[in-house]
Amino acid sequence: MSDSHDNHLQGRVSVITGASSGIGAATARALAARGARVVLAARNADKLNTLVTEIREAGGTATARITDVTRLDDVEGLMEFAAGEYGPVDHLVNNAGLMLFSKWSDRAVDDWDKMIDTNLRGYLHAISAVLPGMIARQSGHILNLSSVAGIRVGDASGVYSGTKFFICGITDSLRQEVGVTHGIQVSMISPGVIDTGWADKVSNAEGKQIAQDLNEGAIPPDRVADAVVYALDQPSDVTVNDIVIHPTRQDW
Repeated sequence: MSDSHDNHLQGRVSVITGASSGIGAATARALAARGARVVLAARNADKLNTLVTEIREAGGTATARITDVTRLDDVEGLMEFAAGEYGPVDHLVNNAGLMLFSKWSDRAVDDWDKMIDTNLRGYLHAISAVLPGMIARQSGHILNLSSVAGIRVGDASGVYSGTKFFICGITDSLRQEVGVTHGIQVSMISPGVIDTGWADKVSNAEGKQIAQDLNEGAIPPDRVADAVVYALDQPSDVTVNDIVIHPTRQDW
């Protein structure tokens, strides 16, 4: 069998942030089903434990650690835990995020701060924690989940879109630096509207209605998980740079 048809996920150590639900949970199931050893990170212990049990009962290898990605020490502890359980981290799936809609005139500063802490600092913390080991080994794969909101700004999504444009920027910079210099694969996936329950978390009244309307026709998170599997299941000399995935019947 040629190298292009090999399973490049078998035995790999994959850390997934925001893994307790939505895209993160779907990704954990998909990677474990392909033989990856998945380490799940999120703040909800009950959901994490339930998912670990589900994956193990299906024959996969999984463990979990309660992690707040807004805390650097938490994320560094996560990477140490993963290495202690399974060995050096091969894949980082940077997925933990918040999508809170509001109009600028609402001045929803608390929501803005929450998104900045999770969507910006959370991603940077994970990259900082995993990068030294990958550089030392001259291998590894960092996959950042962005959004179509990082390509085009929608109604009431100003700050959220700003955080996703940020992810686009750091992904491109990582690819140019650690990809070229250290052989680390760097990918980005930008989903459109995915049915993850995100609209229910919007507290701003007008933003919530916009979110609920937008969520009609959303596609399930498994579709994004398939894209993650595709991007990660590549030989070390191939990088899938960017994937955009969105509902067919929505103009993103």
